[in-house]
Amino acid sequence: MTLTPQWLDELRARTTLSTLIGKSVKVQKAGREYKACCPFHNEKTPSFTINDEKGFYHCFGCGAHGDAIRWMTDQRGLPFMEAVKELAASAGMEVPAADPRAAKRAEQARGLHDVMAAAQDFFVAQMAGIEGAEARAYLQKRGIGAATALAFGFGYSPDGRGRLKSALKDYGEPMLVEAGLLIDPDGAEPDDGKTRKRETYDRFRGRLMLPIRDIRGRTIAFGGRILGAGEPKYLNSPDTPLFDKGRTLYNIDRASPASRQTGRVIVVEGYMDVIALAQAGFGEAVAPLGTALTEHQIERLWKMVDVPILCFDGDAAGQKAAIRAATRALPLLHPGRSLNFAVLPAGQDPDDLIRASGAAAMEAVLDAAQPLIERLWHHELTVAPLDTPEQKAALKQRLRAVTDAIQHPDVRMHYAHEFRERYDALFFARRESPSPPGQRRGGPDGGRWQRDRRGNWKPPLPPAGTEVRAIGVTGLEQRLLRAILASLIRHPEQIRPHREMLAALRIADPTLARITNAMVRASFSKETVETDTLLTILEQGEVYNMAKGMLRADTFTLTPKRMTADPDRVARDLEEAIRVMVQGPELEIALAEATRRFEIEFSEANFAEQQRIRALKADHDHRLAELTQPQDGI
Repeated sequence: MTLTPQWLDELRARTTLSTLIGKSVKVQKAGREYKACCPFHNEKTPSFTINDEKGFYHCFGCGAHGDAIRWMTDQRGLPFMEAVKELAASAGMEVPAADPRAAKRAEQARGLHDVMAAAQDFFVAQMAGIEGAEARAYLQKRGIGAATALAFGFGYSPDGRGRLKSALKDYGEPMLVEAGLLIDPDGAEPDDGKTRKRETYDRFRGRLMLPIRDIRGRTIAFGGRILGAGEPKYLNSPDTPLFDKGRTLYNIDRASPASRQTGRVIVVEGYMDVIALAQAGFGEAVAPLGTALTEHQIERLWKMVDVPILCFDGDAAGQKAAIRAATRALPLLHPGRSLNFAVLPAGQDPDDLIRASGAAAMEAVLDAAQPLIERLWHHELTVAPLDTPEQKAALKQRLRAVTDAIQHPDVRMHYAHEFRERYDALFFARRESPSPPGQRRGGPDGGRWQRDRRGNWKPPLPPAGTEVRAIGVTGLEQRLLRAILASLIRHPEQIRPHREMLAALRIADPTLARITNAMVRASFSKETVETDTLLTILEQGEVYNMAKGMLRADTFTLTPKRMTADPDRVARDLEEAIRVMVQGPELEIALAEATRRFEIEFSEANFAEQQRIRALKADHDHRLAELTQPQDGI
């Protein structure tokens, strides 16, 4: 088995070193590089740096230095070939099979990078010649200046089946086919069913050519735009040993250094959008290559900035592409990592906007970019009608599906909480009664006194509270909360059905709050949670001791003598107890609001509403007392 220098170089280029090292060592972003405490010697202050663009790590303390392969052999202790195979599997590359003639072929071959560089030179030369006149006219029509054309390497592929093949014949047809520059139809089945030898021919013919480069600026593929009538409008190189369209971003080599200056990355739909933005001063733009944004591309964007801006076209197709990218990013979200979405005017792409209104208009669009959660919320809100209770419930299910797709438990929990607050505010917001125009505000001392039905002056009622009182202030509430938590520790499978309500609680006692939050996080991180797992998570001082005490068989039951292992009974008891717990603050809000309305308008209707809610609150307090009665002897 012979690994050529070109193959090994490609393996290193496809491996993001900071991600590889980050699997074993905690790394932190530090400007254009990453830093960590060196794994090769003991240190408290990080002196170990990782440079993704150059593909090496270096420790200024002990001198350790190497690339991805060296990391696998020195830090992981793998043999060289085992290290190469593991990296190749992660990078989607095949390790060359054992072949005694491979060394001889490697000596004779100039390498795929050399082939691509020669092809680029050929296309640029054709662009400058007589046959490139139409391509030059197209660039002029699009307003692309000479400096921009030079920077992006525009070229032209002449309209002939063998022009490139003839110009690069010294490299050999197999190499040109492997590089994706020639199409080899040999072996295809003709209409008559017979197999006959067919000649290879140029893949790109009569097209404006753009080189696609890796992060090191090396040409690895091409994109070609047709100048006249015909399909497809854009044609990309096929996947090759150098080029994987799902892992590559157009203009990554120029956008990466530009992003360090601006602190942002702009993702647009295509080549010409990138070029228009660059010419207008936005050098940090990239684009996927004819596919929807992939997970690998999103991860690559996060290596540049924490929150890239997706700016797709303002038409329906562009907005559909944006929501596909949003959905694809959900399982990858981590604290601090997200996406923003800039919405272009309907029917316009970046080039159209810049031409019509200038760079300032584009900057305004980017400044108004929406966070990922706003984009998802707006999409789910508008994807279907919300007129009936069933349609409103369907919205809740769609929002739950969005949060369930998020793998990181903390991020998922915050999304669930935010969606629930928005949903409740949209459908369950309390409407205020308007003040009557002739409302009397006079009275003794010039205050807001009012007359009752007998004509007597009444002092103003105390103002209504504006915030929900935290749960656990009273002894009964705290006892019920402990009973609920104790039951959940005994029956952790019940956490998941109630986690949204648990996550929304405001709990006064900090220890009980930490226990509740830990339970919710555990339910997000695992489909099933066991009691021992919960105790392990809570194993820290007072929190652990309180949780352990809740497991005593003679304390904290939901109702007297209701120690039961019946799962249906447990589920019913917990559902009622949590409902009572949540209803307390809700009834207080409703009572405060009814009292406020009664204060503003002294009417029979408002008085009746206040008394109705007082009765509900009294019933709630009575049920709370029943649920928290101690067992005999306790």
